[in-house]
Amino acid sequence: MKSLCLLAGLLLVNSYALAEPFKTGDASAGKALVEKNCISCHASSFGGDGSAIYTRDYRKVKSAKGLVAQIRNCNTMLDLKWFEDEELNVAKYLNQTYYKFTE
Repeated sequence: MKSLCLLAGLLLVNSYALAEPFKTGDASAGKALVEKNCISCHASSFGGDGSAIYTRDYRKVKSAKGLVAQIRNCNTMLDLKWFEDEELNVAKYLNQTYYKFTE
């Protein structure tokens, strides 16, 4: 019985890990970085508050790995000099707010 409970617990933890690809990120820190560095550019390209870049039908980002790659691309192209943990914070915020990727 103990083994069955342990197995069930491990499966639950594993499914949670799959449900959150950016579990070590800090969404509130990511939100602050997005507001400071991303919104003005996205708004000038897509209008409004710029969030259409994340929700458009023909969006480029289609996976959690793609999200990190796009954030890294913007970081490099705009010379933001974010560290990897800051990119992860942005990824967590954007994923929770718009994308909802599970792996």
